[in-house]
Amino acid sequence: MATANCFEKDGKSAGTVDLPKALFDAEVNEFVVHEAVVAYLANQRQGTVNTKERSDVRGGGRKPWRQKGTGRARAGTIRSPLWRGGGTVFGPHPRDHRVKMNKKVKRIALCSSLTSRARDGNVVVVKSLDFDVPRTKDFAGLLKSVGAYPDKKTLVVLDKAHPATIKSVRNIDHVRVTLADSVSTYDVVWAEKLVVSSAALSRMEEVFAS
Repeated sequence: MATANCFEKDGKSAGTVDLPKALFDAEVNEFVVHEAVVAYLANQRQGTVNTKERSDVRGGGRKPWRQKGTGRARAGTIRSPLWRGGGTVFGPHPRDHRVKMNKKVKRIALCSSLTSRARDGNVVVVKSLDFDVPRTKDFAGLLKSVGAYPDKKTLVVLDKAHPATIKSVRNIDHVRVTLADSVSTYDVVWAEKLVVSSAALSRMEEVFAS
């Protein structure tokens, strides 16, 4: 059974807590994790880049000079790719970069990445991350107490969107915040330390381990 250090909201140690076996004690499949990260990054691409080929560039309908007798090389249009201001050869056009992954494969990748972090001792559970008012200084102090700030890239996982907590986190370097039901493999691989609230841990088990 995988375990993690548990802390109070003020950063004081509260012992250890058992992590859900299905999420944090799975068989690590590095190949599937790599596939999931590549797919995630591909799906972030807009795919709107575009270039004009010789038929798309405005102008060039008239032959620049006659075919023979000038001593110059033959030319049929000033929009030839050989010319300055001409069309682009084999340039990029808008396309869909989306990569589809099956739901079960996504889950294997997520469980593998979570297990890897847990085995390295880089998962920390905090009993509550619900702040009443935005206080970046207080949150930075909490992260420092649990060994996450300022040395490690940290992913903070919440059970739901707490506006004050999100505002407290978003101005801290190398710290990202996400919700328990939308944690991605890329987020976990990016982070060197996971800081999860107790409620978020229960929510993750409910969503991904069922």
